[in-house]
Parts: sequence; structure tokens; C-alpha cells
Amino acid sequence: MPPGLRGVGRYPRRVTDKLEVLRGVPLFADLDDRSLQAVAILAREQAHAVGDVLMLEGEPGDAFYVIVDGTVRIERAGRAIRSMVAGGFLGEIALVEKRPRTATATCVTDVTLLALRQHEFDRLLETLPAVHRRVRAAVERRERASGTESGQAS
Repeated sequence: MPPGLRGVGRYPRRVTDKLEVLRGVPLFADLDDRSLQAVAILAREQAHAVGDVLMLEGEPGDAFYVIVDGTVRIERAGRAIRSMVAGGFLGEIALVEKRPRTATATCVTDVTLLALRQHEFDRLLETLPAVHRRVRAAVERRERASGTESGQAS
């Protein structure tokens, strides 16, 4: 098993393992070690099976997800618009904009995620301005693309 996936499905990932994973995520890649540790401490690992629905279009948003391993299909109005893989993130639009999910996200394979609940996500954005800027840029980019096939899940 790759070192970044130790403990998946059995025990919570150690902070050092989460740091390794987070360094590979573009959203967090250039954060300093202290900031990465803050994210790692707040994030909770989740394992999901093929077919699990992570979020439903129109439902309230309560979490932000970073994909560690696996593939997630994004659908809007019942139509597949994109697949997301390791390093991708989803769920931010509903949390930042305080509105319902804009798409449905379903696991195409077994998936491992790092999840931040609403209050943890808010804390992260308040304490790490660089992450806040990147998330805000992603929200704006995804909002502009919301009518196209390049949309994301929120």
C-alpha cells in the first residue's frame, strides 16, 4: 500500500500521513508546514464505497471534501458533467455562498476523502488567507462555468 494511504479503512490517518497527502493537493501545495498541520488536524478521513452519494444537488451543504484516492462523478440535473480524482476538491460553493449544493457527487470507485465540516472549513478560511483566496477563486471560476460541462460540485 502506498505510504500516503496507510490506515485507510482501519484507523484514522496520522497527521504526518495527512501532511503527505495535503502536499499533493494543489489547493494546499505551497502552504508552510505549520499551515499544513493546521489543515491536517482539522480534516477527518472518510472512506466511501462505489455508488455512495457524497452530496445531492439542492440539499444543504455541510462539508468540504478533498479527494485522496478514487474517482467521483459530478452530475447536474441528472447529467454527468465531470469526473474528479485525487487532488480534486468539492463542496466549497455551498459552504462559501451559504446555499444549496449545485450538483450531485457520486463515488465511481472506492474513494478516500479528507473532509472538513462547515465550522472547520470556516475556521480554515479565517486563519489561512492563501487558502481563502484559492477557494474564492475556485468558487468564482466554477460559478462562471456553472452553465457549462466544466462545472463542479458544491
